[in-house]
Amino acid sequence: MLLNIDPILTGRLLLALDEMGHGDGVVVADAHFTASKLARKHLVDLPGLSSPRVLRAIRSVIVPDVHGPALDLMESPDGLLPVQRELIEAADLQGAEQRIVERFAFYDLAAEAELIIRTGEPRSYGNAIFRKGVPPVAWE
Repeated sequence: MLLNIDPILTGRLLLALDEMGHGDGVVVADAHFTASKLARKHLVDLPGLSSPRVLRAIRSVIVPDVHGPALDLMESPDGLLPVQRELIEAADLQGAEQRIVERFAFYDLAAEAELIIRTGEPRSYGNAIFRKGVPPVAWE
């Protein structure tokens, strides 16, 4: 068992996150998302968890990209929804950009992602694309 690692971050998920490069995206998708159809590389299912919970765990091991939008949310016809506000909070962007993306454009971006995580999130529009940044490293 690894210390100080969120327990929902499985070995397979950690490997996929580690293999991502700077600017690569991870999709955190709700239970309604067409994850199997769009996943080109890695697909991980975490059915008992909400999208914000999964994004918070991911954020505990990778930093947001600061060269462009770090977080994309799918546009809702009802404006910014509570689940989307929770996703923004979970992403802890620390000044990095976020944007709202039209639904079908979001699917196109998701198809380019390195990793799609399908959660058990029951709320519609509980989808986000988080882009990995470069962590500050102190070499000795």
